[in-house]
Amino acid sequence: MANSNIKNYPKNVGIIMDGNGRWAIKNSLKISQGHKKGVEIVRNIVEDSVKHGIESLTLYAFSSENWNRPKAEINAIKKLVVEAINDQVEELKEKKVALKFFGHLDEFGKKILDKIKYAENETQTEKNKLNLNIALGHGGQQDIVDVIKKVSQKVIAKEIDLNKINVKTVLKNSSVPVDEIDLLIRTGGDKRISNFLLYQIAYAEIIFIKKYWPDFTSKDYIKCLYDFSKVSRRFGKRLNY
Repeated sequence: MANSNIKNYPKNVGIIMDGNGRWAIKNSLKISQGHKKGVEIVRNIVEDSVKHGIESLTLYAFSSENWNRPKAEINAIKKLVVEAINDQVEELKEKKVALKFFGHLDEFGKKILDKIKYAENETQTEKNKLNLNIALGHGGQQDIVDVIKKVSQKVIAKEIDLNKINVKTVLKNSSVPVDEIDLLIRTGGDKRISNFLLYQIAYAEIIFIKKYWPDFTSKDYIKCLYDFSKVSRRFGKRLNY
C-alpha cells in the first residue's frame, strides 16, 4: 500500500488540519500545545509528500473565520508561524520544498510578513520537489469576492474582454497558488469544507478522518493516497463499460 511508484496518486493534495484544540483538551494540555503538536505532524506529512511524488501540498493553517478565536490562541498561532519558519526553512531548502503563503496576509502584521517573504525567497529553486502552500487568513468565499473585484477593475480598464472571462481567468486572478485540488483530506471528525479553496476543490475527492490532526500518522496519510488511487475520476463524463 505504501508503494511510492503507484501512478495514480494525486498530484495536488489539500488538508484541513482540524482538531488541535480538541486534542489538547482531551490530553489535559493547553490549546497552544495542541497547535505545536500539529506543526510536528506537518513536518512528517511534508516528508511523506516528497517521498511519494506529490506535486503540491496545500494546508489550511488559519482561516479568515479564525480571527474570532480568543486573542491568546491567535497570538500563540502567530508565534508558531515564526518559530516554524525559523526551525524548518533550512530543512525545506535541503528537501527542495518551496514555501508559498496565501490569504489576507497583511492582517498578520509586519513581523510575520517579513518572515513569510524570507521563507518564500529562501526556499525557491528551479526544480522543486514539492510546493508547500500555507493558507493564512484564507477564506474561499472571500477569495472569490477578491477575484470578482480584481477582474472587474481589469474589465473597466479594458485589460480584459468581458466576453472572454472563463475558468482560467478566475484561477489566474486568485491568490490561491494551485489551480485544482485532486484530494482533500479533513481530520477531526467533522464533515464539512469550512470555506477552504471553494473554487479549486470543484472535482476533488474528499476523505474525512475521525482522528484529530495531532494523531494523524504517515500510515493514515498513505492510506488516503492509496484510496485515492483506486477511485475512477470521470469529471462528468460517461465511461465506456
